[in-house]
Amino acid sequence: MVNVNGTLVVTTEATISHANRGLNYGDAVFETIRVSAGKVLFWEDHYFRLMASMRILRMEIPMSFTPEYLEQQVLDTVATVEASNNAIRVKIVVWRDEGGTYTPDTNNVSFYISASVLENAFYTFNDDAYEVELFKDHFVTSGLLSTLKSNNRIINVLGSIYAKENGYANCLLLNEKKQVIEALNGNLFLVNGYKIKTPPLSDGCLNGILRKQIISILGQLPDYILEESAVSPFELQKADEIFITNTIIGIQPISKYRKKEYANKVAKELLQKLNVKARLG
Repeated sequence: MVNVNGTLVVTTEATISHANRGLNYGDAVFETIRVSAGKVLFWEDHYFRLMASMRILRMEIPMSFTPEYLEQQVLDTVATVEASNNAIRVKIVVWRDEGGTYTPDTNNVSFYISASVLENAFYTFNDDAYEVELFKDHFVTSGLLSTLKSNNRIINVLGSIYAKENGYANCLLLNEKKQVIEALNGNLFLVNGYKIKTPPLSDGCLNGILRKQIISILGQLPDYILEESAVSPFELQKADEIFITNTIIGIQPISKYRKKEYANKVAKELLQKLNVKARLG
């Protein structure tokens, strides 16, 4: 079942209008969330990112959209899914109500929540071969809008098709300045000895929830220094490790980029600390 504006509806009966603004103009934002054993992981961060995204897009935030209300809507939706390991992937989509063309008739919003089963209750380490390549056909524009989880993800779609057609596990995206900003499905971290580097939000990378958690964890580890600065494609082959973070997979180490193969020691260490934080947070 899916949750449409607070009402649980059988999936096959949940439809949208041909005039839906998310469909017609990409006038929508979304959150992808992991729920484990009935706990919404990093809910506060997800909630405030969703509210911030709605404000940036000039959407009217309903008075009912409190953290408690939306969390309960998530849990109500999760309760309709049978999962033996209690691990659920949840997606919340919020769109501006229909009416108008580029100029909307209203800034009021509607939402739906869907849920599906995940394999593992918490984040697991995947050290299988994971080769990536740069996707250079199109570029992400640096700036605030690119940091949002909006429905404008066509570059990610095209990059995913390119990766599939060429046998890569993932691709890395560039901005208009030819700086590496992220993977198709998550934020990027480069490891050089004790130095760890991630692109800044100003370069156009997603304001990721797991990005924030990893930065927080690294801030508590005296053995590492974190740097948020632009990443050149030439730096990729100089790194000791490169890994991707997102809410669903946690941390995915990259094993190969072109002729360079990478270790995964730091990624494995951080994943253990991330799981502890997810359980306690």
